[in-house]
Amino acid sequence: MDTRFQPLIVKECIRTVLTENLAHKEYSPETMAEDTRVLVELIRNKIKDLAYDRYKIIVQVYIGEYRGQGIKIASRKFWDADTDNFAVDVYTNNSLFCVAMACGVYYY
Repeated sequence: MDTRFQPLIVKECIRTVLTENLAHKEYSPETMAEDTRVLVELIRNKIKDLAYDRYKIIVQVYIGEYRGQGIKIASRKFWDADTDNFAVDVYTNNSLFCVAMACGVYYY
């Protein structure tokens, strides 16, 4: 098995978690902080199931109320371009948007 962090496979994991957990969710500022924490843990656990044993998995999730607006998110990383990688997916419904990013940083 290829043990390198594979962005396309990780993106599918992210998409699955977001779709399963946000499909019928309405935006609520009171619950979004907890929902974000839950999504981070679910995504991290699903990626860990892929057996990337030599990688530190870092997950960031942003949720906001969807009103047709745009969002810009910037991220900077210091890593080894030969081994480290990331995957991003975006989910929207009529009420909210969610941007989730997972980074795999190789342990030497």
